[in-house]
Amino acid sequence: MPVKNTICLWFNGTAEEAARFYAETFPDSAVGAIMRAPGDYPAGQQGDVLTVEFTVAGIPCLGLNGGPGVPHGMAFSFQIATDDQAETDRLWNAIIDHGGEASACGWCKDQWGLSWQITPRALTAAITDPDRAAAKRAFNAMMQMTKIDIAAIEAARQG
Repeated sequence: MPVKNTICLWFNGTAEEAARFYAETFPDSAVGAIMRAPGDYPAGQQGDVLTVEFTVAGIPCLGLNGGPGVPHGMAFSFQIATDDQAETDRLWNAIIDHGGEASACGWCKDQWGLSWQITPRALTAAITDPDRAAAKRAFNAMMQMTKIDIAAIEAARQG
């Protein structure tokens, strides 16, 4: 049965390239159906890739090659929970090294302008620690980081 809700992401002719990158990079991700335009449209011609169905970490998405002028913003992001520093580093570096851009507090942006939060589970545990002083120390440490350093978060949490 088709899903009822799908995230539609706007691209400028690169939906298939983006979908393939996400499928190669993130676990539980895949490229599905590719629909070619049945006729000419403002951003392309008959036969061009119009939409690409794909999943990112189990989330159904549709890439729409809608054309230029509709940039992605930080108001939407994918948050990917990581289990350890190696996974955090691998995903962060895949985005950054593939034309992306680092930001703050575990955020980065891919080459298509989509925002990602590469969030270690250890960070979430630290900033929700019932010991509010430990949580604050971990939070303050995170606020100084670009990519999250789990060892530094744990050290701050311990005081």
